[in-house]
Amino acid sequence: PTWRRIWDVGFFAGSLLATFLFGVAVGNAMIGMPIGADMEFAGSLLDLLRPYPLLIGLFTVAMFAMHGAIYLYLKTEGQLQERIGSWMWHTFGAFLVLYLMATIFTLANIPSATRNFADHPWAWVVVVLNVLAIANIPRAIYLGRPGYAFVSSCCTIAAFIFLFSIALSPNLVASSLSPEYSLTIYNAASSARTLTIMLIIAIIGMPFVLAYTGVIYWLFRGKVQLGEHSY
Repeated sequence: PTWRRIWDVGFFAGSLLATFLFGVAVGNAMIGMPIGADMEFAGSLLDLLRPYPLLIGLFTVAMFAMHGAIYLYLKTEGQLQERIGSWMWHTFGAFLVLYLMATIFTLANIPSATRNFADHPWAWVVVVLNVLAIANIPRAIYLGRPGYAFVSSCCTIAAFIFLFSIALSPNLVASSLSPEYSLTIYNAASSARTLTIMLIIAIIGMPFVLAYTGVIYWLFRGKVQLGEHSY
């Protein structure tokens, strides 16, 4: 029992911290970091823990908690599944509140977030689809169709990644000191030869990654069976 508690806390704390810091990094990339003329970070740790990055960190935790709760509901049965059913609603509620807060804060304080939409008006289609996917999550849960809720959650995450990319482009990290100091896909790129070599490695390696990922998901398909050694 002691080891189980230790590993439970370890996995939970590790996953929570990694997810939160990932969101904080995204928030800092969006709102800007103190990058100097030498393209080096010119701030301190406290510069990375401002309200907006912390908000995005909490939003990311809520989003993946909701996504994980839906997935667990699909993979379990019995009393455990009933407990997880309430988790789906609670995590979706937290996600929705933080989503609205993050959206309002982004539009009000980061005007550049919608700059590229003027050049690429078709991107608004993704915004609409994202809203529809979010709206379908509680609908699917209410109708007892967790599979549809999970697909909608996947589409929501994919849409957020796309919207983040198009909002930040061509920057990788925006500089809060001067736009000229921002790290972009051009001034932060490796040489053409290095990029070519990495492309070849990716082309060779990607099929293997997709193959073993598919095998793992196939092996662990279906419901989790709780037996004598489960806890």
